Amino acid sequence: MDDTTAAASSATLMVDLIISLDGYASAEGWPGWWGLEGPEYLAWLGQEGEKDYTFLLGANTYRLMSGMSEEAAAEGSGFTENEGASLSGLAAVPKVVFSSTLQAPLAWPNSTLVTGDAVKAVAEMKRTGTGTVSTLGSLSLCRSLLAAGLVDRFRLVVFPVITGRTGKERIYDGYPDVALEMVDSRTFDGRLQLLEYVPTLLNGPPGTGPA
Repeated sequence: MDDTTAAASSATLMVDLIISLDGYASAEGWPGWWGLEGPEYLAWLGQEGEKDYTFLLGANTYRLMSGMSEEAAAEGSGFTENEGASLSGLAAVPKVVFSSTLQAPLAWPNSTLVTGDAVKAVAEMKRTGTGTVSTLGSLSLCRSLLAAGLVDRFRLVVFPVITGRTGKERIYDGYPDVALEMVDSRTFDGRLQLLEYVPTLLNGPPGTGPA
């Protein structure tokens, strides 16, 4: 196989995040999705969950999402039908979990534990795999993969809320400078904005030297 064929068959890596307008991943005392998820957005999440994705996540996100997925699959969970379908459906999706504290075998179905260097492991997944590999939460993992130049798509869903007083998990702290070329956008439920970009790492402001 020549280099062109290998490149064509490699996997695409996408960082996929939800974010408040002021750059937080969550907020103290607020419900999931800041309570602003709507039927269009939840239906889209369900469609995304049916695609041929492999999800990447760290230990904290694994604990959170596996618990929510199990709860959503139970009767009387309190989740809406669309919320429950989106969360419980994650059990069937291939997942790679990066952790030095968790132990195999992992209880959440279709989860593979990797205890070594995440950046090296994802680089190898990209080189040898196909389809789309996407992050699930896991802010520090997203940051490391972006800084390593491995990310092909950077996708956000921006929620129309500013949580300056209660915001938690600042997403962009520690990021390198990155130029973003928009390749897709969409509005859900008249209020949530999807933005998808091709990222390029920068060594300085645009126009001041080579990227």
